[in-house]
Amino acid sequence: MLVSPARRTLLRRSSAVLGAAAALAAAAALPASAHVTVTPDTASQGSTQELTFKVPNEESNATTTGIQLQIPTDHPIAQVLPRSVAGWTVTVKTVTLAKPLVTDDGTFTTAVSEIDWTGGTIPVNQYQDFQISVDPLPSDTAQVAFKAVQTYSNGDVVRWIDVPVAGQAAPDHPAPVLTLTKATGSDSGSATSSQGNGSSNGGASNGTTSTGAAASAADPSSASASSNGDATAALWLGALGLAAGLAALVLVLLNRRRSN
Repeated sequence: MLVSPARRTLLRRSSAVLGAAAALAAAAALPASAHVTVTPDTASQGSTQELTFKVPNEESNATTTGIQLQIPTDHPIAQVLPRSVAGWTVTVKTVTLAKPLVTDDGTFTTAVSEIDWTGGTIPVNQYQDFQISVDPLPSDTAQVAFKAVQTYSNGDVVRWIDVPVAGQAAPDHPAPVLTLTKATGSDSGSATSSQGNGSSNGGASNGTTSTGAAASAADPSSASASSNGDATAALWLGALGLAAGLAALVLVLLNRRRSN
């Protein structure tokens, strides 16, 4: 069947539109750049919180094999308890405080300075949640930055240690930051921790390490690694719907031109 020049032009334009729609859908399906984040990212000063650190694997050919989470000691937290993660070994490091920390639960002479998770893996295009319980959060600062160091199986090390500054461009490797707000009357304040009072904490010395079995008082939780397959599938379905709509429009135009 012969195709008129006008119809060939219309078909070429339609093909270009469909190609552009497919390219946009493919670009949307690519994973966005992710960072190590903390949830919640806002809490009340002096409160007790369970913090979740989401660690994505951003390498295309290596797995994540280790996470070092630094707990700031310039504004120390009296009690920090890591939650065990299946397949990972947790190590807690403490330091002796220059000035004892006095809380409702007692006086603490040491504080956790770092928590390390090792021995497990985060596969490509997946992430893992790591959780800690903190009690109480500092009351003398507006934010707490939890710097993190991520190690990969190929030897790469990514340091999430840059603290964002208001009014400046976001850093390439921002540290997870917890914003602290003034406590209100509705806040329950510091709750009693299962770790006990300061008298049981004071025996640790500078640089002391302990294994996860001794350091964690929480129940084991299964790894939360998951892919973004559902989101990608939704994007592709949307792209296919757009392509189908454009194809129908082309057919209508062709039929109208043929009738004219």
